[in-house]
Formats: sequence, C-alpha cells, structure tokens
Amino acid sequence: MGSKWRKAKMALQMKMCLTVPRSSEESSPGQSSSTRFSDAGVSLSPATPRRHSGGGRLDMPTTPVPSSSGLRLPKHSSKSSSKKTCAICLNTMKPGHGHAIFTAECSHSFHFHCITSNVKHGNQMCPICRAKWKEIPFQSPANDITRGRARNSNGSWPQDDPWVTVLRRLPAPRLETPRHTSSSFLVAEPSVFNDDDELISCEPERRENSSDLGHGHIAGKLDLKAYPEVSAVSKSASHNDFTILIHLKAPNTGRHGHFMTDQSGSLVTSHQSRVPVDLVTVLDVSGSMAGTKLALLKRAMGFVIQNLGPSDRLSVIAFSSTARRLFSLRRMTDVGKEEALQAVNSLSSSGGTNIAEGLKKGAKVMTDRKSRNPVSSIILLSDGQDTYSISPGSTNRQSDYQSLLPVSMHRGNNANIHIPVHSFGFGADHDSISMHSISENSGGTFSFIEAESVIQDAFAQCIGGLLSVVVQELTVNIECLHPGLQLKSIKAGSYKTKLMSDSRMGSIEVGDLYAEEERDFLITLDIPVERSSNEMPILNAKCAYKDPVSKEPMTLNQAIEVKILRPEVTAELVVSMEVDRQRNRLRSAEAMAEARAAAERGDLASAVSVLEECRNQLVESVSHRTGDKLSTALDAELKEMQERMASRQTYETSGRAYVLSGLSSHSWQRATARGDSTDSTSLVQAYQTPSMVDMVSRSQTMILGSPSPRRTLRPALSFPARPQPR
Repeated sequence: MGSKWRKAKMALQMKMCLTVPRSSEESSPGQSSSTRFSDAGVSLSPATPRRHSGGGRLDMPTTPVPSSSGLRLPKHSSKSSSKKTCAICLNTMKPGHGHAIFTAECSHSFHFHCITSNVKHGNQMCPICRAKWKEIPFQSPANDITRGRARNSNGSWPQDDPWVTVLRRLPAPRLETPRHTSSSFLVAEPSVFNDDDELISCEPERRENSSDLGHGHIAGKLDLKAYPEVSAVSKSASHNDFTILIHLKAPNTGRHGHFMTDQSGSLVTSHQSRVPVDLVTVLDVSGSMAGTKLALLKRAMGFVIQNLGPSDRLSVIAFSSTARRLFSLRRMTDVGKEEALQAVNSLSSSGGTNIAEGLKKGAKVMTDRKSRNPVSSIILLSDGQDTYSISPGSTNRQSDYQSLLPVSMHRGNNANIHIPVHSFGFGADHDSISMHSISENSGGTFSFIEAESVIQDAFAQCIGGLLSVVVQELTVNIECLHPGLQLKSIKAGSYKTKLMSDSRMGSIEVGDLYAEEERDFLITLDIPVERSSNEMPILNAKCAYKDPVSKEPMTLNQAIEVKILRPEVTAELVVSMEVDRQRNRLRSAEAMAEARAAAERGDLASAVSVLEECRNQLVESVSHRTGDKLSTALDAELKEMQERMASRQTYETSGRAYVLSGLSSHSWQRATARGDSTDSTSLVQAYQTPSMVDMVSRSQTMILGSPSPRRTLRPALSFPARPQPR
C-alpha cells in the first residue's frame, strides 16, 4: 500500500491523473473500486491509523483526506455538484473536466484558478456570502515548458486545418540557445520587461523636402488640397457658416508599399521599403473562448505572425482571470516566427475575463522595452465583459470604462509615444461600450466581429494598415488671411483641434497616416460684406510631419491659399461636390451618435426616427442626386442601423456594437470591421486603403501561399476616389 501512496503523491506533484486500484477487501462499502485524483495540487492531510481487530497491524486509509483549505474531490454521484456554477467566471463546474474545484470553509465552491486569482488581488472574503476566510487558497507558479518545448494543445484546433500541419512540422527550439530558455514561454515573469530583441539598424536614404507648393500641389509626398463651398460671394452679401474642405492624402505604395507579386501571381512581402512595427496582441482566453473561437483565434494569429517581417517585433499577452506575458517582444525572424507559433498554439481557455489586467500587461511591455520601432500598436480581442474592474451596479460606468485603459496609454498624457489600442469585439456577448471606450481613449479603432469565421480577415485589415505607415506626427495649421475673418469651428471628428484665443489661427493633430489614406476636415467661418476688392483671401493651410523612414521633419513651407471672388452680382452658384459629400458624412456620423444616445435611453423609436430624418436629408443633397457613391453607401449604412434597432433584443445583441464600430470608423476616418465580411451587403468597407485590401485578399485566398478551397475572394467595396479640384 505504501508504494501506491508514493505513486499517488508523485503523480500529484507532476500534475498527472492517476487511478489507484484497490482490492475488494480494502474498499469500504458504498465506494467504487478506484478513485481518480484531480490533476490539481490537492492538499493531503494524514489520517489516524486504524488498528486491525485481529492483531497489531495498522490499516492505512485507502483514500486521501483533504484539509479544509485544500481541494475537495467532488463526488460523481452527486447531481447537485455537477450542476454548480462558478460565481466568478459563471461557467459550470463539472468534475473530471480538467478544472480543479475549491470548496471554502463556508461551503461555497469555485474553480481553483478563478478563486486564486481573486485572492491574489486582495479579496479574502467569499464572493457569494461575504464570509471572511481564515484559510486562503494559493497557487504556485507552474512551468509551461516540458523538456524545453512549449506544450502543444491541438485539442481545440480543427485537425484538417493547414495551420495544424505547419505547427506539427515546427522543429524543436534549440535548447543551447539561452535566449529561448530565458523568456519565451515561462509563466514566471521578470519584474521589468526590458528583454526585448535588439532592433535591426539600417540607414535610410535621405530625401529632399519639397517647398515649391501652391494650390493643389504635393507637400513633400503628402497631397494637400482645399475646396471652398462656393467660388464667389457678391460684394454686398455676407455668408454665414461658409465651409472650406481641407483634404489630405498620404503617399502611395509605389515607394513605401510592402506588397508585390511574384512570377506565379501570388502576393509576397517586401519588408525593406517600410518602417518596422512593434505589435503587442492582448488576447482573451477565458472559458467562453473554448472550442471553435480559440481555434479561429489561433489561426488568425498564425496569419499575423506569417505576415510580419524580420524587423517587426511581436509580443503575445493572454488574459482570463489574470494575465501573463506568453511571448516577449521578439523579432519575427524564422526562429522568432516558429516560437511565436508555438506560443500561440499553447493557448488554452479557462477562467473569467480581466481586460484591465491584460491591457496593463500589454502597456508594461511597451513602456519597459529597451528600444522602440517607429510604429507601435496594441491589438486587443475579447468576447466577454470585464467582471473584475467594472461593477454591475456602478453609478459611474463611464469612469469604470476609462479605468480599463492604463494611464500611460491615454491620448494627451504628455508621453513621448503614442500607442493606439485597436480593439476587436468577438461575437455577441462582448462589452462593446468598454471596447469602444478603450480604443477611443487611446486613439485606436473598434471593430465588431459578428461572424466568428472572419476574425482572420479583421486582423488582416488591421495589420494591412499598420504595416504601411508613411506619415507620422502630422499636424495641419490653419490661419485666416483677411483681417475681418475668424475661424468659427473645425470639424475633425475625434482628432484633437485647437483654436487660438483670437480665433484667427487653429490646428488639427492628425498623427499617423497609412499609405494612400485620406483625411477630410471642414472649416467654417462667416464671410462679411466686402466692397473694396474683387477677390478675397480666406485662409491658408500648411502641414508638418515626420517621415517614418528617414525620421526627418517634413514641412510645407509655402501654404495652400484659399480665395473667393467678390463680384458685384453672382449668378446661381453650384455648391462644391467635394464639400457636399463631406457634409453628408459628418451629418450621418452626428445622426448615428444621436440615435445611439436615444437607444441607450431605451427610446428606440426616436433612434430610428433620427436615422430616418438623416436619410431623407441625404436623398435631397446635391451629391446624392448626382449618384455619388459615398452618399449611397452612407444611406445603406443608416438603413442597416435602423434594422439593428428594430427591437431591444436586436440592439443589445448586435445593434450597439455595429453602431459603435461605425462611429469609430467615421470619427477617425479609418477602416473598421463591421458585420460579416463574407456577405458584401453587411460589411461596410469605408476608408479601406489599397494595403488593407491586399492583406484581406491574402487572408481570403491564401494560407501559407496555397489557395484555400474554403474561401473565395470578393472584391472590396470601398469609397471611390475623390475627383480632382475644379
């Protein structure tokens, strides 16, 4: 019997499951002939030996007796225990399903990993009855490495998926390399995340600034144009709320692009002609991600890893009830990609959802790194609601949402680095309000992944933009020229604007632009009567930015000047098509925000009415009557939102997330994923750049360079290019 106990203890220490057979004479009545021990660390307490009635031999107990602070093994015959629900993660607690169960002294039970995380944050009371515990569960750090290699958990991965074959072919990491054994997959983390890979140093070629600029010229590769609402105002007339459109377009991919085509017509990547990226992915691996969701997430991450270059660096953070750095900030060389794929494949789902802890860990990777690539970003994915930082009955939920994002990640925190968080709400159960708040406060975008199968396409669109940044720290400066003019407003969505005290000067902080990405801002002012001149200068606009490749400042020395004619009498003037189109866009975005506010108050009828009124105004606009595709697309988007506000259930399930994703897209004028990308009628592809389209096409047609029979390429439906100025 002693040997059996030694085997049992050894199995428990090695986190294995063991069945201890017993003879019929050793079994007590009512017990099965074998007892299965959990793979969790059960605290065993010795039992008092029982003296045999026939002599001096002592009978040792045949089953371990758990202490009050240990894990109690649930009885399989108990129907009530099999139906218990963990009050922390709200998942069912079933014996034998791979999760240890802790029963406290107050008789309430929880998943062991859930309650240990809860205790680690300082809670020593029962979450159910609030009884104060004398004995606290504790979980010691575990090592995820078996013989120097991360454990592969392919159980939840479709076995016919090509990524499984790739992972099976991956060679074992070289154990003699100290870099791998020190930080790749160890759960025990360093106190400071300054173990990032060194950057690849390269000397970019220098470029000359372009200073010969005028109306409609290019400012050092950046296209800057201005469109007045009308070309003339009579001398004796005034014009209130006169609108001027400032239009920007980033350089194309001819120089900075990273997509090319090989002899077979397949897309290949050129990493030398673009700036490298530091990317941190913060991934939800809570219990609700089990099964297909986790498998699709792994495949999407595999796509991201394969499309990063050797100068790009990637770190992976996984969070559930708590968070851990699964993979340090490593360059995506061949070895780096292999180990990153192994790290992603080791993901397993369990526990609750602690978004704040995951973002805190991701921010720490960014702030502690020794060196920085020119572009930095965080991708956050979650399918649930944070049950640790947001109280269900809180009266100040907006403050709770803002607390999810670390202070170092907030825009305008006077930090030297801007790190946007691009969040992805996965499925119908995620908290779209918190995800949108995180992105909005950090300067990122919020995407709604309604259909689980398109997660890879959503990630592809995001990295297609991040891997094509051509302009950084862009600022647009505006100044009134005529002494009788003052700036009335600058409509720039979520971008930070500033008006000087005399209202004659203003600025817009745009930040980064992807290749061929466009921005449109509307400036309003009041035009006074002017009888002394036949021409009136209105304002000038100039911009300054940093070239991310050369890191040189690029300045538009000669500003673009906007003038209008002041004749005695004006004929019937036609409103600029470009200005009218952007008015429609801003009007639609304002209607979306107003409708969403009404829906949150519970007044869905008013919300639908607001959207209907905006649609009627669109139909009457000049651009819509001429068949403008932007106005048509906006009308279709507003109609889709009306349908998703048909009932409270529909709005809660998908309407809120769809509207918030639309608001995020329009406020930043940047593409977000909405709806199902396999259905051309439900995915709005506004603001897509050619680099995004190329990367999504690669996602839809290729897996490691081989066409996938399960997906077909559908042409992207993006907003058309703007016409040239008249």
